[in-house]
Parts: sequence; structure tokens; C-alpha cells
Amino acid sequence: MKTVKDIMTSDVSVCRTDDTLSSAAQIMKQKNVGAVPVCDNQGQLMGMVTDRDLVLRGYADKKPETTPIQQVMSDRLYNCSPETTLEEASKMMAEHQIRRLPVVENGKLTGIISLGDLSVEDMSDHAAGVALQDISERPELH
Repeated sequence: MKTVKDIMTSDVSVCRTDDTLSSAAQIMKQKNVGAVPVCDNQGQLMGMVTDRDLVLRGYADKKPETTPIQQVMSDRLYNCSPETTLEEASKMMAEHQIRRLPVVENGKLTGIISLGDLSVEDMSDHAAGVALQDISERPELH
């Protein structure tokens, strides 16, 4: 059975907690992504910042572009290990209504898996579809 490490994205751009809203937005634009993990200097996962976080918790609240990411990031995180099966990852994403799941090993970020990653895998296609359906029913979530 395939595991998360078989399909995860391992070359992940990250922000630091003291990076700014503007720098996070620039990373998202350059990498064409909607979410960026936030790590400390040792690579420990501290949070995630999404395009939605930037807009709703940042710019809509009239925070300047120099505001530290830590003020708008989501710090209630779910993650998995590289050894997590694709089925387990799909279930976790559906249960917690999330589209992207950080992959952590020994406390450090090693990758990220998304619904898009799962949807291209034959053996997890159904599980990804179920997860997407469950997540799509809750538009207020990332």
C-alpha cells in the first residue's frame, strides 16, 4: 500500500513566523500555491498561512503588509508522518476538513500532501473524492 512519502511534495517553500504578509503573498505567487507552512529556524512546523488567512485576518482587517505572519497564520494544525497510508491521509483530511496536510518527521516538516496529490493516485481516487466532497460542504474552511 502506498504511503504519503510516495506522493508528497518534498520541496516545500516555507515562511518563518517573523516573515511579513507581503513576503508570504510573494511566495504564494512565485510558487503558484494557496498555502505556505510556517516553520521556526530549526524546521519545526509552527503553523500554516493560506491566501484566505492573508485576506481575512490580514488585509481585510487593514493590517499593513509588514505585519508578521504569526499574527494571521493558522496554528491549529493536523499533520501526518511520511509512513501514513494514502487512505489514512484522505480520511484525516476529510474528518478535519482540510485540503493540505503537512508531513512531519521527528518534529520537522518534510513535505506536504494535498487533495490534488491524492486525486491523481488510482488507489486513493475514491478516498480523495470523499474527502473533497466533505470539505466542499464547509466553504468557510481552508
